[in-house]
Amino acid sequence: MFTSEKGAVEEWLSEFKTLPETSLSNYATNLKDKSSLVSSLYKVIQEPQSELLEPVCHQLFEFYRSGEERLLRFTLQFLPELIWCYLAVSASRNVHSSGCIEALLLGVYNLEIVDKQGHSKVLSFTIPSLSKPSVYHEPSSIGSMALTESALSQHGLSKVVYSGPHPQREMLTAQNRFEVLTFLLLCYNAALTYMPSVSLQSLCQICSRICVCGYPRQHVRKYKGISSRIPVSSGFMVQMLTGIYFAFYNGEWDLAQKALDDIIYRAQLELYPEPLLVANAIKASLPHGAMKSSKEGTRCIQVEITPTSSRISRNAVTSMSIRGHRWKRHEQPDNSNDTTELGILVIPEISVTNVAGERTGNGEKGRTLGEIDAQHIQGVQETATDPRTESKGLPEIRRQKSVRKMMEDGINSPGRVQF
Repeated sequence: MFTSEKGAVEEWLSEFKTLPETSLSNYATNLKDKSSLVSSLYKVIQEPQSELLEPVCHQLFEFYRSGEERLLRFTLQFLPELIWCYLAVSASRNVHSSGCIEALLLGVYNLEIVDKQGHSKVLSFTIPSLSKPSVYHEPSSIGSMALTESALSQHGLSKVVYSGPHPQREMLTAQNRFEVLTFLLLCYNAALTYMPSVSLQSLCQICSRICVCGYPRQHVRKYKGISSRIPVSSGFMVQMLTGIYFAFYNGEWDLAQKALDDIIYRAQLELYPEPLLVANAIKASLPHGAMKSSKEGTRCIQVEITPTSSRISRNAVTSMSIRGHRWKRHEQPDNSNDTTELGILVIPEISVTNVAGERTGNGEKGRTLGEIDAQHIQGVQETATDPRTESKGLPEIRRQKSVRKMMEDGINSPGRVQF
């Protein structure tokens, strides 16, 4: 740490001690523009043996409990780095060098779990119903599921998830460590829109380090320093993914992509279903190319809103379209020169009233029949017109009628047999 950076931190420490309460709002407004001070504070936090670490942690806690919203956010931006430093020191079993960081994390946790009157907070979250439109979906695009959700919403059966009340903690142990850290990340994610880019970069970097330290991928990432494995919980990884998802669409695409891959890598090793589900869902929803989003201006997650126009397709089947289709079929002219489609037989017109034996209406059209059917009909016709069988005319005519009825019942043909 350079002398100039150390001097900037010492000046910041002494300035706040002599600051009157009436100037607190102006001081908080000007503090966010001091990027050099923020960079110096990161370096102090990253050096566990620094003599400035303890007074810096103490002043950050004073900022948090001052009641000024902008000072509270100023402390929150260092939360990912503070969590990493605490976990790294805990993994190296050098607990004594992380006392001030642990005290700061515990102080923030104990302040967040109670309201201004000192009562325990119970956080609630109502799971949105798919039957009600939002910026992410519209019920009409879901189909039959919207009907079920609509029926449930009318009966007030919406599901509410509660978190808390959380107990007060006096120290961090292996048993309650990730319960406290998960809640702190939840508080950090609630203020993501106010976090500067340097804080989002820190979040992505510490997520990668926590997930790969002590595993073969650490050599691929070329992370130096701690080589011990850092235990993580499933809920803690889900909270990390929440911040990473926000970083994707707010100027930190490359770091967020690397952190997402490392979380999936660690979740697969730990066989954690919740982080795997969330991480793969995020990965599947990402665009193919990197987002060229500006680091300035409004921070948000970009979504595509479907248009509100009519969703009835122009090709939808209605009663009018069926009726019109039926009319078109009846209005089509009969083209006798067309060849027969596959599987449809054309029956020629046959006249059996002419005893002279002349066949009318056969011509070339009768040749479109199959060989067996054509020969059968021809044999029936010749038998009926033979002069030698005039004495048997009535039985032969009945036989022809039965043949005609059989063929009309079994074959759907546009032709007709005339008697």
